[in-house]
This record gives sequence, C-alpha cells and structure tokens, in this order.
Amino acid sequence: MAAETELASQDEGGTRSRIRDAAVRRFGRDGFGAGLRAIGADAGVTAGLIIHHFGSKGGLRRACDEHVLELLRSAKEEAVTDGSTASMMARMAEVEEFAPVVRYLLRSFQGGGELAAAMAEHMIADAETYLAAGEAASVIRPSRAPAARTRYLAYQNIGSMLVWFTLHPDDGDDARFAASLRAYVETIAFPAVELFTQGLFSDRSMLDDYLMYVPDPPPDDDSA
Repeated sequence: MAAETELASQDEGGTRSRIRDAAVRRFGRDGFGAGLRAIGADAGVTAGLIIHHFGSKGGLRRACDEHVLELLRSAKEEAVTDGSTASMMARMAEVEEFAPVVRYLLRSFQGGGELAAAMAEHMIADAETYLAAGEAASVIRPSRAPAARTRYLAYQNIGSMLVWFTLHPDDGDDARFAASLRAYVETIAFPAVELFTQGLFSDRSMLDDYLMYVPDPPPDDDSA
C-alpha cells in the first residue's frame, strides 16, 4: 500500500512538472493569452487536470515563474562561484537548452504589469545573493553598493535581451528562436567577458570625481 501511494505521488509530481514545462514553452511562444486547452494538448492532459494541479491559470503562471527563477538561480550561482573558463564554455555549448526559459522571461517583461515587476524583483534579489556568493568565493570583486550594482546589471541584462529579440523576431518558430539565442550569446560573449574581467576605463579618476560630487557617497572599502 505504501509503495502504491509513493508511485501515485511520483506520477502526480511527474504530471505536474510536464504541465508546467509545457506551459513555459506555450506561454513563451504565444504569450500569456494562451489557453489551458492548448497547454493541456501540449502536455497530453485535459484542461480540467491542469486546474486540479494548479487551481487556476494564474496558479499555473505562478508555478512557471517559480520554476524559471529556480533554473536561473541555479545556473547563475554556479557561474559566479565557479568562474572557470571550462564552466563558461560548457554553458555556452548548451545555450539552446535555455531557450524556453529565456523566451518565457522575454514574454513576461514584454507583457509588463505586476507579475512582470514581481519577476524582475525576484531576479534582482536572487542575483544579489549569488553575487555575494561570488564575492565570498573570491570570484567577484566587492562593491561599495552591492544592491545598486546588482540592479544595474540586471537591468542591463534584461534590456539587452529585449533589444536583441525585438530586432530579431522568431515569428513563433522554436528553432529560429534557439538559433537567435545562440547568435545573441556569441555576439555578446567576448565584449562581456573582456569588460567584466578588465574593466572599461584605464583609471578610477571618474569614480573619484563622482564620489566628491555626490552628497552621500557609499563608504569606501579597501577590498573594492
């Protein structure tokens, strides 16, 4: 009896994950107006079973948000705490695997509203955590204003993706989106790595001048 209960629980979890993954792909492709019947057809279930597992379309959307954030959190934390070339190249080789997640994020930000704002704030909070982990691992340099730095990096990252994929529409084609994602990563990889590892300005005079200008500059840190 216990074994049967465990198998039933595993099947429930598997069905829930299959529905959620189908929803991530469908929402990313068609937007959040996509219906439960279309998602159910993708997952091989009925719309009623989706309601059984998630309560409502809104509940499904929240589950998708949580799943996407967890995937991003895991990948980013590994990146900033490892910092090795081998790790970076491995992630680049597998970039197409992240296409449904990236597409879902783009749809969320393009749609705007409270859910998109909440998604952005969750991403920024997660980023602050894994950047701190990178500092602890001596992979990331400390910042005078870590929260502000994190928000700036997040806005830059989200904004650059929105510009790229607006200029390179996929017209609902999964393979075309994956190819565009590959092209985006290959386009930004070198300048991003160079900028993050070497910096942009040849000295810190601009920072020193700015710190003299602002009325309440962040405190100095000898390790920054």
